[in-house]
Amino acid sequence: MPIYATDADLRSRVAALDPRVRSEVVERAARQSAEGSTFLSHSSTDTELLPAVIAILEQHGAVVYVDKKDQTLPPYTSPATAVALRQKIVQARTFVLFATTRSKDSRWVPWELGIADGAKSGAHVAIFPSVDNATNTQWTEREYLGVYDRIVWGRLKGYSEPLWMVWNFQKDSAWSLKDWLQSSA
Repeated sequence: MPIYATDADLRSRVAALDPRVRSEVVERAARQSAEGSTFLSHSSTDTELLPAVIAILEQHGAVVYVDKKDQTLPPYTSPATAVALRQKIVQARTFVLFATTRSKDSRWVPWELGIADGAKSGAHVAIFPSVDNATNTQWTEREYLGVYDRIVWGRLKGYSEPLWMVWNFQKDSAWSLKDWLQSSA
């Protein structure tokens, strides 16, 4: 049975990182070129959890781009910001939406997912959901979120230990996160 990440688990992972490393992880992702990367979409209300999500993706071979602190973007949100973000999403190899209950209130998150959906095949787009508690997962299936594979923790046939994987809940099939990232190359 796949297990969704929880906000508490991700906070614990962030707390385990050296404070300097926390900042470096996000800054490195912001300096990264979007071309050939994994574009990590997120709500600004979830910034505190980004170091953990970025670290999980990087540990599985991703080169992560995040727009937080990206100096190449306009200093104030404008149509130029949208044009630049669209170009970065198209340039990225894969697109991961870090989705929480707070994401639905973002103006940018659904728009970024729509751009990725149009620019990439469904095989190159995944949702990384984080839930308040392990039993509150229904919101991850609503509307457009239910269309995409999810990054979850669990046991996968052929592996002796639990691992991060990309799970298609509709087909109840999965593959390792590392393999998904590599196959999208």
